[in-house]
Amino acid sequence: MAYLNENFLLHSPTSCRLFHEVAKDQPIIDYHCHLSPREIATNHRWGNLAEIWLGGDHYKWRLMRANGVTEDLITGDSTPREKFQAWAETVPFTLRNPIHHWTHMELQRYFGIDLILSPDTADEIWERANAKLAEPDFCVHGLLKKFDVRVVGTTDDPADALDDHAAIAASDLTTLVVPTFRPDKALLVDRPDLLNPWLKKLEATADIDIVHLSDLLAALQKRHDDFHAAGGRLSDHGLDRVPALPCSDEEAALIFDNARAGKAATQEEKEKFSFYLMVFFGQLDAAKGWTKQLHLGTFRNANSHMFAKLGPDSGFDTIGDTTQGAALVTYLDTLARQEALPKMVLYNLNPRDNYLFACLTGAFQDGTFPGKIQFGSGWWFLDQKNGMELQLDALSATGLLSRFVGMLTDSRSFLSFPRHEYFRRILCNLIGTETDRGELPDDFPALSDLIRAVCFKNAKRHFGFNV
Repeated sequence: MAYLNENFLLHSPTSCRLFHEVAKDQPIIDYHCHLSPREIATNHRWGNLAEIWLGGDHYKWRLMRANGVTEDLITGDSTPREKFQAWAETVPFTLRNPIHHWTHMELQRYFGIDLILSPDTADEIWERANAKLAEPDFCVHGLLKKFDVRVVGTTDDPADALDDHAAIAASDLTTLVVPTFRPDKALLVDRPDLLNPWLKKLEATADIDIVHLSDLLAALQKRHDDFHAAGGRLSDHGLDRVPALPCSDEEAALIFDNARAGKAATQEEKEKFSFYLMVFFGQLDAAKGWTKQLHLGTFRNANSHMFAKLGPDSGFDTIGDTTQGAALVTYLDTLARQEALPKMVLYNLNPRDNYLFACLTGAFQDGTFPGKIQFGSGWWFLDQKNGMELQLDALSATGLLSRFVGMLTDSRSFLSFPRHEYFRRILCNLIGTETDRGELPDDFPALSDLIRAVCFKNAKRHFGFNV
């Protein structure tokens, strides 16, 4: 059987039919990613395959290091061709890693190349891919059109001016590109050396002098309003776990005043202040009908030696083992008691928390919106076949798969859109195989409705995108 053939990951007749007749041509709403608004605004083009394929891709960097590749060939000053060669020498060792699937799906879908990448094929793939990159439509806007991407949700700091988003909106790009409000730097009261320079930038962007806590809240609300005006309908937080220590107005003001004066908050003070702001952020989202995303459970920058050399997002993060449940319940319950619980998507990074998160969403549904609280798609290290299947199983067993908002790339690469296809094949295989075993009704129209909803329609409705 040919590798990555048309029925890749599809193991029953109904699975194949659901994918090819229903899922395959559904548009894409990539509601959470880390694509560069600047590259979208400028309709960026790439000079060579290494730039678009290896630049910033810490998934690949981790595997290259594990294969004994030295840092000069990963993030160092080696030539693009040398870095690509190092990747080509690594790929044969990635069998059973999802990167092997993604690598070759990207070669096929973007470049029309069916070869298996190896040292023997590296020259031909390099030349053919670079020739494709030189074609007029191989640019950011061309790729968004090619994959029928209707929405891109970038991830943006409240201190960002959103000028690139304004330029995108004024362009002829048909894809809706919206900012996502990620205010995590506001929580850094334990690091005044980082907080205060960020506050200076926020002051300039919001045009508000930030002296006291009330000024900070006003500036954050102003930027939340600005994001909404720019089409933003989601916020996001990347946390080890949500904070859970209640904090009064007076306590929060004192903690902020001290940080503003250069005095670092204690661990307890930081948790209190963070809880205070997280409640405030929840209130902002609820008032505007936004969806809040919580990405929980990362152990970031575990290798402090390499973090000091290369900085964050370089491939040295890992799955955390922090207990999530009690703190998350405290946070959601606090917002619910205030009648300020927004729509939400909860993502866990540790697979042991799948049923915890999936079941917890059911405790906070309130009948006001279908699937108001969502158990998010397999994230980061769980963004692969087994991780997706585990997430889908836990969601199906405890809630409503038919209301699921589906897949996102969470990627920094414009070559990641086939991950939606990957997810859709896995989803169709799950539904189709169970149908052909007699575990689901053999009702193709009903099954088709479910597939369309999870692939596209639910996200469109949940986030309020008019696309």
